[in-house]
This record gives sequence, C-alpha cells and structure tokens, in this order.
Amino acid sequence: MRPTATRLDGMPGPKSFCPWWGDTSMHKQRGVVVYTVSPFRQRGSKAVIRGWLFNGYRRLAAQVPYWIVPFAIGYGTYTWGNSRYAWQNSKAGHIALGDHHH
Repeated sequence: MRPTATRLDGMPGPKSFCPWWGDTSMHKQRGVVVYTVSPFRQRGSKAVIRGWLFNGYRRLAAQVPYWIVPFAIGYGTYTWGNSRYAWQNSKAGHIALGDHHH
C-alpha cells in the first residue's frame, strides 16, 4: 500500500501567503506591498459643507425643470381628487348625483 503524499494533506507549505488557521508562527512575508496615507493628508471632510452649499445648490437648481413639472401635475391631481371626494360625500354632491340616502 502506498502512503498518502504529504503535498495533498491540506496544510499549506512554507511559501504560502496565509498560514493554516490558528497558526501563530507567522513568518515575515516578502512581496507584500502596503500603502498608507499621511495623517496630514487625511482631511476628507475638510470642505464638504462649503463645497455642497455652492456646487450642490447649482447642481440641484439645474435639475428643477425636470422634477417640478411632474411634481406639480401630481400635486394638482392629488388636491383635485381630495376636493372631488369631499364633494361627492357631501349633501350637495349626493343631491347633484341623484344619490338620495334616507
């Protein structure tokens, strides 16, 4: 009977990047490049508010023609529907529609 080859036992070899789970004998890896940013350059929100006030307002104002018309149509339909519903359920609406309740 032939013994099982050690290369197929599931354990990573000495040149693998990640050691076996739980192995704390981490050797120094070569060929791994890590980039960092200086703490003096990490000011991501430095001018967010000021930039949005001017540039964001300009961009939103440019989009107004595209959403104001559908919004006005929708609001007009909504108010018309509410007033029509209130009129149909009023005494005058019942009389005008010929729907007499006794």
